[in-house]
Amino acid sequence: MLSQRTRYTIRALLHLADRSGAGPVQLSEIADAQNIPPKFLTVMLSQMIREGLVASRRGREGGYWLARPAQDITYGEVVRLTRGSLGLLPCASRLAYEPCKNCVTEDKCRLHRVMLMVRDETARILDRLTLADAIPADQLADDPALAESS
Repeated sequence: MLSQRTRYTIRALLHLADRSGAGPVQLSEIADAQNIPPKFLTVMLSQMIREGLVASRRGREGGYWLARPAQDITYGEVVRLTRGSLGLLPCASRLAYEPCKNCVTEDKCRLHRVMLMVRDETARILDRLTLADAIPADQLADDPALAESS
């Protein structure tokens, strides 16, 4: 599952993407519109500033905006920045790999191979979708990859 931090971050970034070109967005607006605790939002946006996804300006006319175009920020990038990995198991992570404790060897572990497939498919989807992409609700039913798994 995605952490609350990751979900809040994505919602905040989507809010900024929707307001792109309208000038700085106040923290209180994002917090109210996205139902995110302001203190938590401050921490998350600070991390996104350090990572180069968000820019900010202090003061009465200040606020936050995307530092890069929304079409250049993928969901996969945001998940990796906030969660550390797309892998569901430590042995299936590319960036935070660790062998699983109390497991058989990886060459014998079928779960490991399945989780590598899940990670790769998740990356394929999340790395092609950007904050600028509109995802209509009926898109899910029309996606052949999703229809096969139903």
